Amino acid sequence: MPTTLDVESTLTERYQTTVPETVRRALGLKKRDKIHYSIRANGEVVLSRAEDADDEDPALGAFLAFLAHDIASHPERLVPLSSDLRASMEKASREAGNIDFDAPLSADDE
Repeated sequence: MPTTLDVESTLTERYQTTVPETVRRALGLKKRDKIHYSIRANGEVVLSRAEDADDEDPALGAFLAFLAHDIASHPERLVPLSSDLRASMEKASREAGNIDFDAPLSADDE
């Protein structure tokens, strides 16, 4: 049977607690990490380290939304790459791992 270690912490008046050091070490938690709680039907709660959800950058998301709106509103502003720029990018892609510039863009590739 696996060894179990029981630890406790106390709730403050504001329902806050400090995660005990042994739990932080076991989960590999650092400051600003997130904790995931799984609540089971029998009332048991399992605490685990939350997986990073790609840590979406809100500024990047807003910028990409702006670009999408601008492209949809002003398609006449889109111009093809010059042959020199394309050749330079293709050379760089060969060095970086062969990017196919003719492949269609897809949200599934993210």
